[in-house]
Amino acid sequence: MISGKNYIGNTLSAKGLKTYKTFNPVLNTENNSTFTEATSEEIHAAVNLATNAFKQYRKVSGAKKADFLNAIADEILTLDDELIQTYCSETGLPEGRAKGERGRTVGQLRDFAALLKEGSWVEATIDMAQPNREPMPKSDLRKMKIPLGPVVVFGASNFAFAFSTAGGDTAAALAAGCPVIVKSHPMHAGTGEMVASAVLKAAEKTGMPNGVFSNLNSSGIEVGRQLVKHSGVKAVGFTGSIIGGRALLDIASKRKEPIPVFAEMGSVNPVIILPEALKNRADAIAKTYAGSVTLGTGQFCTNPGLILGIKSEVLTKFINCLSQEIVKIDPSVMLHPNIVGAYEKNKERALSQVGLKVTADFDREVKPNYARQAITTVQGNTFLENTTLHQEIFGPFSMVVQCEDAVQLETIISKLEGQLTGTVISDNEELINYSDVIDALQNRVGRIIFNGVPTGVEVCPSMQHGGPYPASTDSRFTAVGVHSIQRWVRPFSFQDWPQELLPKELKDSNPLHIVREVNGKIIIP
Repeated sequence: MISGKNYIGNTLSAKGLKTYKTFNPVLNTENNSTFTEATSEEIHAAVNLATNAFKQYRKVSGAKKADFLNAIADEILTLDDELIQTYCSETGLPEGRAKGERGRTVGQLRDFAALLKEGSWVEATIDMAQPNREPMPKSDLRKMKIPLGPVVVFGASNFAFAFSTAGGDTAAALAAGCPVIVKSHPMHAGTGEMVASAVLKAAEKTGMPNGVFSNLNSSGIEVGRQLVKHSGVKAVGFTGSIIGGRALLDIASKRKEPIPVFAEMGSVNPVIILPEALKNRADAIAKTYAGSVTLGTGQFCTNPGLILGIKSEVLTKFINCLSQEIVKIDPSVMLHPNIVGAYEKNKERALSQVGLKVTADFDREVKPNYARQAITTVQGNTFLENTTLHQEIFGPFSMVVQCEDAVQLETIISKLEGQLTGTVISDNEELINYSDVIDALQNRVGRIIFNGVPTGVEVCPSMQHGGPYPASTDSRFTAVGVHSIQRWVRPFSFQDWPQELLPKELKDSNPLHIVREVNGKIIIP
């Protein structure tokens, strides 16, 4: 089933000499399949094919694109247990996680299909001509969203289904009318190829143009660099590290024709625990957050890496309880030896900082590629002075900052870099006494959570998954939910255009029966 080759549209290709294998972190050994990295020739061929496919695909009706997306979902499910086992062998994640993430991926595809069938997402706006208007006549103007062109999607290391080959970025771009070239993640290239085969089978069954989808192998950064530099690529989707996302953003901005890079990057997801909540339920909060910090071995972009409270006896009690609870949890495997190595290196760098106190560090023997969870604490002044302590440590690690008072708490929040989420734990309506703190938090995050945990991202229209830089490169957009389609389109106006040549979305007769704004009024058919 796994060839190890690149998919240039519906053609398998392996012209390169550079090969690699994926790794099973549980067994601590390489998997069997060998993958061939895409060459410059193959990259160019994939982009050219996507460019040609765009000429046709941009005109495919929403209903037919919906059939395509639903067919992708069906084909992924058809791969069944073989796909699940490949996912597990390349990520070390358990079968339950694999099936849950597959369900999320299939659900995303079907959500976009439903969006396309309904059709109003194009935001059609019509302002009819007023030829007799004084002192000047008014032209007929009609506006809607149109696709950008070929999109490159970078597979994410920590979500081999939901943020990779046929994940949210790909589903949104295909829904928008953009061909997609996936730069497969080297850690789960086999999973990526199997999903790619499902996408291409769906494309063939539903009559989509060859080149609407390609999947390129890459063991490092060079394939991605070449793709982003290619003049035929019109936008980029990325989920990963700040270093990686920033590098792509810089490449894209220096092109002769700069293009948007929608990157979701690092986040420590600050959690504020207010005094009354600590007083009333410090033990329960500590137990809940021990589970959240270690969930998925801390390999979620919404992992709570920073906890803030006002210095008190109950905060000390919470720190002690959190430290006791977290070492009761058995360590779990990380995605790859490289990720374990980066975690240990970043953790050691943090632990070497002056003023940081380790309150829990799992010290028993663990299997290869398993992560030792840790809790640390630091005084507010020290945290403010040392920005090294502000950086994400990808893994089961969290830091409790002991603030002097609410003023310092607000100052610390305002000094943080942009984040995906912020959480507030509060009791007895004490939240109203911390409005300045909440306002500061709102300015730093894309989503705010009340009395919960940040881990867990619901896929729905109201979800905002993105935030001020560096949480994402453009805080106006989400990477999750059907509204993420807006990243891959641009507004376009027709002026005084003949009715018979207008898109169906903008014709007077409204043949698609979509919601539109006409002469300043929302018209619901």
